[in-house]
Amino acid sequence: MLWRACRGNVFLRQAEIETPLEDPSTGDQVHKSVFIIFFQGDQLKSRVRKICEGFRATLYPCPEAPSQRREMAMGVMTRIEDLNTVLGQTQDHRHRVLVAAAKNIKNWFIKVVKIKAIYHTLNLFNLDVTQKCLIAECWVPLLDIETIQLALRRGTERSGSSVPPILNRMDTFEDPPTYNRTNKFTSAFQNLVDAYGIASYREINPTPYTIISFPFLFAVMFGDLGHGCLMFLFAAFLVLREKPLAAKKTDNEVWNIFFAGRYIILLMGLFSMYTGFIYNDIFSKSINLFGSHWHTNYNESTVMENKDLQINPSLSSDYDQVPYPVGLDPVWQLALNKIVFLNAYKMKISIIIGVLHMLSGVSLSLYNYRYFKDRLSIYCDFIPQVIFLTFLFFYMVLLMFIKWVSYGPQNDFPDSPACAPSILITFINMVLFKDAVALENCNTVYMFAGQGALQKFLVIVALLCVPIMLLAKPIYIMRQQKDKHVQLVNGHATTENGDAEGAGRVVQQPPPPAGGHDENEIGELFIHQGIHTIEYVLGSVSHTASYLRLWALSLAHAQLSEVLWSMVMTKGLILNSWIGGVWLWFVFGFWAILTVGILVLMEGLSAFLHTLRLHWVEFQSKFYKGLGYAFAPFSFEVILNTASTAVEE
Repeated sequence: MLWRACRGNVFLRQAEIETPLEDPSTGDQVHKSVFIIFFQGDQLKSRVRKICEGFRATLYPCPEAPSQRREMAMGVMTRIEDLNTVLGQTQDHRHRVLVAAAKNIKNWFIKVVKIKAIYHTLNLFNLDVTQKCLIAECWVPLLDIETIQLALRRGTERSGSSVPPILNRMDTFEDPPTYNRTNKFTSAFQNLVDAYGIASYREINPTPYTIISFPFLFAVMFGDLGHGCLMFLFAAFLVLREKPLAAKKTDNEVWNIFFAGRYIILLMGLFSMYTGFIYNDIFSKSINLFGSHWHTNYNESTVMENKDLQINPSLSSDYDQVPYPVGLDPVWQLALNKIVFLNAYKMKISIIIGVLHMLSGVSLSLYNYRYFKDRLSIYCDFIPQVIFLTFLFFYMVLLMFIKWVSYGPQNDFPDSPACAPSILITFINMVLFKDAVALENCNTVYMFAGQGALQKFLVIVALLCVPIMLLAKPIYIMRQQKDKHVQLVNGHATTENGDAEGAGRVVQQPPPPAGGHDENEIGELFIHQGIHTIEYVLGSVSHTASYLRLWALSLAHAQLSEVLWSMVMTKGLILNSWIGGVWLWFVFGFWAILTVGILVLMEGLSAFLHTLRLHWVEFQSKFYKGLGYAFAPFSFEVILNTASTAVEE
């Protein structure tokens, strides 16, 4: 362009700048080049200037004399050095300011968050007519009213306000929030209950009962003295070191879950040690504390040659006829029919625990009805539910105890063990109104006199409770609404002046047409009561069967522990020399890893989830609705934790 415009009368030299430069206006990195143009005359000068301005080039003056150019270059170098000095000093000053601010940034952050939270809350207040004070409506715990009044007085004194604080209790139709006071021990159990649903205001709280029943049901499924001891020691470490461990905040969710539930794990381990002691099971082995009450009169060669030999419990020479002091006799660990014996024992124990647990849940509903003065639900829901559950399933539990007491190894026919009727078959025949069939060589089919008539009576009464639960409450409410409607119509009679004397006559208003709002409510009540009745009746059967998970998981845990011992640990005991000692260390390490990883962690998690289901579905569904909302007080701690989490994210 220069060559054509100036017709070759210019001399151009240019050089590319390798380092990109920052554009002062946009801050972007751009590539630049430096050029110099030599020409003669003002006419060419104007042409060159226009061309450079057209290409948005920045022009700098260049003196003609060499001395002036040297002076200009020295001036530019001096200015660059001065700018570098200023930039360096500015950088040092900024660093000092930031270092000083970093020391107080945490305190500043806390103050800013607190001030924002306070002003955000104050914006929810209403301004008084006199514009001298603020009015607010909020929820406060009744037990903390005096503490709040003292805090308000203290704030008034410190702020120097001339308006005294006034705290009045107001009546409202809104449902209050639910506030359950907890500490570091009960908070974990309360969180388990709140995960199902927040209790309605003044609804009974299942947490105090869960503190005992939750670890106990867990221990029934996880009954092993060794595994429970490992769990207890781990939780005891978290409890004893809770202050330093709580100070070390971490983002590891697994660790935070374990640390938050340290007291739950502590009780689960402690209760598992108890049930493991009752089962006489420690790492699939038994403890011979009191000696076995079983004896054998066979010599060793006879026993080794014939493994089908059995010990007769009816003979005093084979059995001491005295129950084992605590738990199971250790000889069952060696018996071939160990699983058969534990299967029947743990199955019956599971049903007994389940029925008692459900009965306690139904009984707790009485406290809700009494507190809310719902007498109709007591007569139409609670009493039929207790009768239905007691006359059917609790009767089955009583049959188990009667069978244990009435039939022993020394009884002759018809009370011998061979004549003991099956509890399951007896219960099925009872519900189907079928007569029991006597076993071979047995004279009777019942455990006690009059059992057949009693069972029919119990089933009939239990079945009569179903229509009571289904229809009693809706019919009573429907009749009550009709009576109120008749009273309302008679009370609001109108008068017509139809005669000359002005004497009036009473005219009754007609009732509202059918299909109104009241009929819709009655229909919804029938539907709701029907669903509730079907859920309870069918749920009583399914929930009772659901407690068999106590038996299933307990047997599975014991058998898995035994398999792990026989297939892993025994491999380290096959060598007798010193090499066997070294080999045993490696085998023991592998066995310990599998024990902790599978039997303690995985089996413990499985038992925990099953226990949680038993409490949420089988226990709490009998009395707990969980339709409320939690009380959320103004708390700087919660606000700061939320703000710090947001900053980290």
